[in-house]
Amino acid sequence: MTTISTKGQLVIPAEIRAQLGIEPGTKIAVTVEGSKIVLQPVKQLIEELHGITKGGPSMADELIAERREDERRWQER
Repeated sequence: MTTISTKGQLVIPAEIRAQLGIEPGTKIAVTVEGSKIVLQPVKQLIEELHGITKGGPSMADELIAERREDERRWQER
């Protein structure tokens, strides 16, 4: 258990910080799920989301194709 300071700050217990690899400077995502406040290290969040779009269309490939089409149309004028 921890207490919120007058500045809205809280201390994450050392055991939890060690378990999750939270060090000074670690970014923490803060979200609300129902009536719960969820704190999640950003590195952990990125790892969970990594590959979520794997196999989907490449935004870079789509952008390159759009630019080539734009160039083709421009040259036809």
